[in-house]
Amino acid sequence: MTIKQAIECRHTVRRYTKQPIPEPICRQLCMRIAQNNADYGINLCLVTENIQAFGMALRLFLAKGVRNYIILAANDTADAAEKIGYCGADIMLFAQTLGLNSWWVGGTFSRKGIQKNAKIAKSHKIYGIIALGYGAMQGTAHKSKKPEEISHYEGAAPEWFTNGIRALLLAPTALNKQAFTVLGKGNQIMISCDNGIFSGIDLGIGKYHFEVGAGKENFQWKEPFLWV
Repeated sequence: MTIKQAIECRHTVRRYTKQPIPEPICRQLCMRIAQNNADYGINLCLVTENIQAFGMALRLFLAKGVRNYIILAANDTADAAEKIGYCGADIMLFAQTLGLNSWWVGGTFSRKGIQKNAKIAKSHKIYGIIALGYGAMQGTAHKSKKPEEISHYEGAAPEWFTNGIRALLLAPTALNKQAFTVLGKGNQIMISCDNGIFSGIDLGIGKYHFEVGAGKENFQWKEPFLWV
């Protein structure tokens, strides 16, 4: 399975079986995590066979069987949330190619439980976790906006732009708001996200999905303040 195929079949899964993640898959995940950490200056880490990511009530009902997760942490800088979103999306979809299910958790995790297992500097901020494992089910597609509700291309939209928007609309976002605005002109793309405190993370996730769908070789990102 490719990353592009993973975008199509990945859905949020909140309940997991007790099947452990095999060591070879853990090694592949750790290598991918280490590469993202080195490339983007963040601090993601994998925790396995540990139930402290959630409080007792959530473990019994909403997050049943969650025993493996990735802690999403970084220095609290202006672009950290976007980097976390971008790299977290990469790891989450890579996990899907390895046969794992996932759930991006932005606020309902146990911060105290997570900090006990975080192999990160105390100065780093924890932005969330990604639960991983073998799902009790494969999840279902979320309700999605229409492409024209979030995007506009000047002139006839090329196929790569259409494919990028399709992939973007399959991205997980906080409260499933899909609060994106995408503008295209030639090979220039501007994207923004207005989802409150989750805007940075959602923007990073969205950028990653768009790049996979559109193909990075087909366009260039343009910052909003430079748009003409």
